[in-house]
Order: sequence, then structure tokens, then C-alpha cells
Amino acid sequence: MSPWLRAAGRFVAVLLAGVLTLIVAATPARGHNGLRSASPARDATLTRAPTEITLEFMARLDPTLTTIVLTDGTKRRVPTGDPVVSGATGNVRVTAPLPNGTYTVAYRVVSADGHPVQGSYPFTVADPAGPAAPPSPEPPGPSTAAVASGRDGWVAVVGVAGSALVVLLGAAAVLRRRRRSSRP
Repeated sequence: MSPWLRAAGRFVAVLLAGVLTLIVAATPARGHNGLRSASPARDATLTRAPTEITLEFMARLDPTLTTIVLTDGTKRRVPTGDPVVSGATGNVRVTAPLPNGTYTVAYRVVSADGHPVQGSYPFTVADPAGPAAPPSPEPPGPSTAAVASGRDGWVAVVGVAGSALVVLLGAAAVLRRRRRSSRP
């Protein structure tokens, strides 16, 4: 086999490895847990205050590492019971009456694979017969989920850049060998 064909074969192999690395780095991680549904739902407006918060995830939860917190519009914690976990579902009982207003459910759970997931979302109580809402503070900053997705975006960028570097270095090595083998 000629040296040129061998070099071309190596180049194609390095190029293929680089492309596969790009594809793998750009795909989201599989098997990690995420919030499937919630009651009350994200951004829901309720005409009656809930007595329980229920979060359903895509994978089984570790009961000892599940936290669900409810806060009011002034960022004060609302009294709830301890989280109760059953499989992929976690819930807490709301132990105090909720006046009209906006509330935030924040959670941090660890799935059976050991991967932590956290996030938060708002809902509003607008009971026509209920007490008035307490004053709300300034609008909240980016959610935990937005910060996490931004971080994951950077991980993908670094993966793509690293893969491109591997392809370029491989191509340079093939060309260098090719030049050396063509010298008399």
C-alpha cells in the first residue's frame, strides 16, 4: 500500500473520530432526572390555595436527599411538613393558610443515580374570598434551571471546541507524516 493511501486512511480515521466526538459532546446527557409535572403547576393562577405541593420527576428519588421549600412573595419560608417521597414523586403538606399572592416552590432532589437536580417555579393564589396579598419584592433573577441550562451550554461549547482541536491536531499529524514520508 502506498504511503499516500496510508496517510489518507489515517486522516479519514482521525476526521471520523473528531466528528463522532463532536456529536457525543453536543448531545445532552441521558439518564439524568428532571421535573416531569408539578401541582400546582408552573405559573398557575389558583382560585383556592393549595394544601399540598406535589412534584413528579422522571426517575426515582432518594428520600433522604429530597428538599421541597415554599416561599411567599417576600421570600419568607411558608411552613410545610417534611417531604414525603414515593418512587419518583415528592410532596409536602402546606401547614399554614396561604393568603392571595405569588409563591415559589424550590426543590433539590437527588435521583437514584446520584445526580442532583434543583429548580424553582412560581404560582399565584388569587382567591376572590381570600385575604389580600402581602407586598412582593423586586422581580426574581434568573431561575436555577436557567442558570443550569446556561452552564450546560458552556459545557457543550467547550466540548465542541475541544473536538475541533483534536481534529485539527490529527490532520496536522497526518500532513506532517505525509511530508516526511515523501522526502527522498
